[in-house]
Amino acid sequence: MEAIITIVGFLGSGKTTLLNYLIDRFTEKEWNPFVVLNDYENANMDVQQFLDKVDNKHVKALTGSCICCSGIHELRNYVNGIPIRKNGITLIEANGTSDACALMEFLGVGVNNRFLPPIQISLVDVLNWQKRGEHNDLEANQIQVSSLIVLTHLDGASEDRTALVIKDLKKHNPFAKIIAMEKLDVELLPILLPSKNVVDKLAHQKAHWSSCSIDLPVLPSKECIDLICNQLPKSILRVKGCVQIAKETNYTYFERTPDGKIFVRPFKGVPITGTKLLTIGAGSEPAILEKAITDSLNTHN
Repeated sequence: MEAIITIVGFLGSGKTTLLNYLIDRFTEKEWNPFVVLNDYENANMDVQQFLDKVDNKHVKALTGSCICCSGIHELRNYVNGIPIRKNGITLIEANGTSDACALMEFLGVGVNNRFLPPIQISLVDVLNWQKRGEHNDLEANQIQVSSLIVLTHLDGASEDRTALVIKDLKKHNPFAKIIAMEKLDVELLPILLPSKNVVDKLAHQKAHWSSCSIDLPVLPSKECIDLICNQLPKSILRVKGCVQIAKETNYTYFERTPDGKIFVRPFKGVPITGTKLLTIGAGSEPAILEKAITDSLNTHN
């Protein structure tokens, strides 16, 4: 029977990093992953980054709202249609605002009996755990039905901070195994059992955020990326995009995490979505994004 592993966690906790790690490790051990990614705006941008690891027939983008809400039926139907493969395993990355409890409740019903009951891995950013203000309830909800909790952003976290976070996690989910990323053994994941933890219901509709995407022009330099990201309001919790820099042949991917850090790296290939600026959070409006771009270009000039 094929295992289904869902990956959840707050925005910027490291879900895509973990997904990359799992794809590499499972492939090394001759498993055959099928990958499903969900995002508020254009999930195809993220999907494209996995095509050198997974056949494009084995990667699916689900763009829109949370897969635990309007997308759950599409997700379930798509999972049921996943082709049978030797040593198959299905990996699902949910967007950072998903109600993880509802996702597992709905996904566990109506899935073909060739699949094992889905299990969930949640990622916890140790430095920022429960420092989300009004979104603390959502972050806490995301670990309640996880069989495994993976700690991330341990660099810079003191031993006292790490111990405090682990103690708090055990209050919310006393049954989950808690480990750091480097301790992860992928051979144990397919045999994890679904969580039997009793959960607190979340008023998830309150966690739904606005999102937006617009086209990006060719930028004169990478400095403009920092200018755009810093121009956007802090209420926008996630910023990411793909752009072409003048006089550079390759495209550039960038993101701003909820703590304000900006990361820039090469984009693999040519984006099928075109160059885009994507945002999630209050203030995700075309006019605000366009102003940030215009201001960055004027400042650079």
